[in-house]
Amino acid sequence: MKLDPLRTTPEMVEENFRTLDKNLKIVRKRLHRPLTLAEKILLGHLIDPKNQELQPGKSILHLQPDRVCMQDATAQMAVLQFMQSGRKKAAVKSTIHCDHLIQAHSGAFEDIKKAIEFNKEVYDFLKSASAKYGIGFWGPGSGIIHQVFLENYAFPGGFVIGTDSHTPNGGGLSMIAIGVGGADAAEVMAGSHFEVLHPYIIGIRLTGKLRGWAAPKDVILKVCELLTTKGGTNCIIEYFGEGTASISGTGKATITNMGAELGATTSIFPYDERSEKYLIATNRTEIATITSKYQKFLQADDEVSKNPHKFFHKVYEIDLSQLEPYIVGPHSPDVARPISKLKEDAEKNNYPDRVKAYLIGSCTNSSYEDLMRVKDIADQAKKKKIKPIQKLLISPGSEMIYETIKRDGIIKALEEAGAVVLANACGPCIGQWKRDDIRQGESNSI
Repeated sequence: MKLDPLRTTPEMVEENFRTLDKNLKIVRKRLHRPLTLAEKILLGHLIDPKNQELQPGKSILHLQPDRVCMQDATAQMAVLQFMQSGRKKAAVKSTIHCDHLIQAHSGAFEDIKKAIEFNKEVYDFLKSASAKYGIGFWGPGSGIIHQVFLENYAFPGGFVIGTDSHTPNGGGLSMIAIGVGGADAAEVMAGSHFEVLHPYIIGIRLTGKLRGWAAPKDVILKVCELLTTKGGTNCIIEYFGEGTASISGTGKATITNMGAELGATTSIFPYDERSEKYLIATNRTEIATITSKYQKFLQADDEVSKNPHKFFHKVYEIDLSQLEPYIVGPHSPDVARPISKLKEDAEKNNYPDRVKAYLIGSCTNSSYEDLMRVKDIADQAKKKKIKPIQKLLISPGSEMIYETIKRDGIIKALEEAGAVVLANACGPCIGQWKRDDIRQGESNSI
């Protein structure tokens, strides 16, 4: 098997932990206090830990990212800006993912075919520029940037910037992962550092375990209710507590992914046995072995967990055992309520009560775990000989996910239940959806 030259190597991971160790020894001497998980990884990537000003909310941190990732819509300008630097190769490992320009309509094959025809100039430019400057290129249909990055490049303790707001997906695997503009990505690829306002750290303690149909996404929807869309501004959301260990690797990524809806700089989970299993399942056993030696960098210091109010800017607590499935919207992700209150809220606000389409997938709900849940419902429906009366559209997160669910009969079960399987792309989630069932301006629920 040919190895991806842009992959995250065991040597790269080992070197990263050595850098964290060296920088944090300096930071600890300066701060004279225990550190949160987010602080360890963020401040461990400082350019100059000895002289960097360290005042949350005031200082501008100068940091060195390990990787850059870009999606096709934003990569165009980022690459053009990078080309002005005169460099022959990108200074850090960088990748481009073609996931935003595929319009959902007929199904995977036809939609990708049309996207390649319509966006030929864009794809040709990004592919040729990638080849010239040593950037990884993932073509249309290969998957959504965040899912592909999590499966192939993410590593605990690392730092990535990405030209998409949901880059914090990588925080599910204990990374600092920040969504940025194209200019930031271009500067880092050109050999410069990354600058960001020193964030405050908000701690969210998770206790208990998810029950019934409550899923990881319900955790972040509850957090959206608690913090609102502005509550995470200039903050990192750090999850801690025994409840974190009950959530899968992709489930953690779902939660950190949607920290963008809070305005958060990023979100992060500690590394645990579930994280290790995910690395091994995605063919990164060597990285899992190395990471196990550096556990102290991938969780908050004991004193932080014992007395969180002393070390976090704010602290919230969620008992996973009591969490219901949540519904948010319309118009804003902090318009939130448990599903038991949806009927009352819909009647009060006169929401259209006939659902016109059901959309499952995108970078937040497209893992194997997510789609197995959908298959379970499809199997129940098949036994009762019922099918959806409206459109059911499925967007797998990546080619790896697609091939795995095809192998395990999930694709067949979903299609038999009446679903249309779309391209491995963002599709309806970002508005890339050609609809034939609704007139312009007509209110509807999806």
